[in-house]
Amino acid sequence: MRKAVFYRAAARPAPAAGAVGCCPLLGAVAVIAGTLAIAPPARADDTIKRPGDHPMYPVEIEPHALFGWGGVYGGSGGYGIGARFAIPVVRNGFIPNINNSVAVSFGIDWVHYDFCWFRGNCSANYFDLPATMQWNFFVARRWSVFGEPGFMLFFSSFGDCPPGTVCPNRPAATGVQPAFFLGGRFHLSDNAALTMRVGYPTFSIGVSFFP
Repeated sequence: MRKAVFYRAAARPAPAAGAVGCCPLLGAVAVIAGTLAIAPPARADDTIKRPGDHPMYPVEIEPHALFGWGGVYGGSGGYGIGARFAIPVVRNGFIPNINNSVAVSFGIDWVHYDFCWFRGNCSANYFDLPATMQWNFFVARRWSVFGEPGFMLFFSSFGDCPPGTVCPNRPAATGVQPAFFLGGRFHLSDNAALTMRVGYPTFSIGVSFFP
């Protein structure tokens, strides 16, 4: 969307051969100093102040790696993979004088939990189906942040638990819980970004694609 602006230093007469031969370092410093002197001052990044000035895309596709935390299963951490999809529904967002947008986000995550006790190993697998409203704020040319309130439907299964092993309570087979995530993106281009999301009960790192 933005066109890069390149500035060209004004032509200068070439220094005398003797001066360059005697003091090449001073000559280089003089050229650099002169270039900086005539270069226009850098303009502050005011992306957040320009409503609607962000890439348009029909869907955001975000595969990611997951890390479970928060003691969901027996106090242990988890790991897994998943994907999110977000469909923009409001380009200019709820605040008309800043650069924000709203999308509907949904996805599927698989998280595996291991719980090692003194006399055995118990595990569980969770399949999470989040559905949220994604409120995006384009704070700079390369950065955007978002909040995602919503809910999550989960399915869980109990793993191996050897006889006589002290194991945590069996997780519920299905359930619904509130969900809230905060995240940010570093935009590599108008079509790709590195995305990080933190919430309960997972933290994710992935790549967003904007076809």
